[in-house]
Amino acid sequence: MTLHENGPAPRFGVWAPVYGTWGARTHPDDPVDAGYARTRALLREAEQVGFDSVLLAEHIVNPQSERLDVLETWTAAAAIAEATERIEIIAAVKPLLFHPGVLAKLAIGIDHVSGGRFAINLVSAWFKPEMARLGIEMPPHDERYAYSEEWLALVKALWRGERVSAIGERFPLEDLELRPGPVRPGGPTVYFGGESEPARALAAKDADVFFINGRPLEDTAALIEDLRRRERPAGAAPLRFGLAAFVIARPDEDEAQAELAHLIELSARDDRSSVVNGTDKDVAMMKVGAGKPKVGTNGGTLAGLVGSYDQVAERVAAFHAAGIELLMLQFQPLEAEARRFAAEVIPRVRALSLSPA
Repeated sequence: MTLHENGPAPRFGVWAPVYGTWGARTHPDDPVDAGYARTRALLREAEQVGFDSVLLAEHIVNPQSERLDVLETWTAAAAIAEATERIEIIAAVKPLLFHPGVLAKLAIGIDHVSGGRFAINLVSAWFKPEMARLGIEMPPHDERYAYSEEWLALVKALWRGERVSAIGERFPLEDLELRPGPVRPGGPTVYFGGESEPARALAAKDADVFFINGRPLEDTAALIEDLRRRERPAGAAPLRFGLAAFVIARPDEDEAQAELAHLIELSARDDRSSVVNGTDKDVAMMKVGAGKPKVGTNGGTLAGLVGSYDQVAERVAAFHAAGIELLMLQFQPLEAEARRFAAEVIPRVRALSLSPA
């Protein structure tokens, strides 16, 4: 497998540890630390060793357990923009939590701090207990996507420099124009994900990059083809694709599989009492790979990036050939395994990208 005919080599991202950990909370070498200082140190090192992007998930209440800390996304994103120089910063945003005029202005601010490296990941909200804690009514599934579509249209109009008025119950605006505008014409990159038909339809219409929850290559390729068949607005660039995945890379496959078994066993020891209990049946994301052992969130190890260094590099190349531009990765222990991936896997992928066809 080579990347010679598939454009630029894949980009690699890392999930910021906003929940404190992306695997077993009982792991002896991975502290449950959701503090900003850890995220700052991780990302400063990440951009030095070859990572291209970071995703900061957004929660007010930690869905793993309401007794655990969770890092606030937007203040952290602004600080990371100042603390880094090259890495793309993607902040998740739930439209139910922000007026579109306020969010558009916040995003422009961080975009300027970062020098144009800022992006958003639109999340139409799935975590009902969190909204209940905030006293925010959570509309039914399809209504949330209609809400997101209207919300995003206003944000993007403001980023284009338009003077916006909106009459209605959701987002009343009167001649709002934002100055200064974003660093890049049209504003920050819009990432979007989801498993349902309304999510796919909205992504095809309004997103720049569609985030796919981790799943095997064949299923990923089928989903990409489904999105590519859908009509895009006139003049819009083709939809691009990212993939969430948990990585376990070792010198040989047996060692990687042993580590996977170890992490699954550690996860089984965790106290899983959580405010998320009782909501899984209503969340399409949770149904991907349901019942299959895995580590990590958003599909995690279901993407199959578990194996020897060469195997993981080859599988990355295969996902890239299918259309994946950005791999957004989770590790445990986070810092040590991110360093291992940068040292052992990224060079192998880059070598594949330079191989003759």
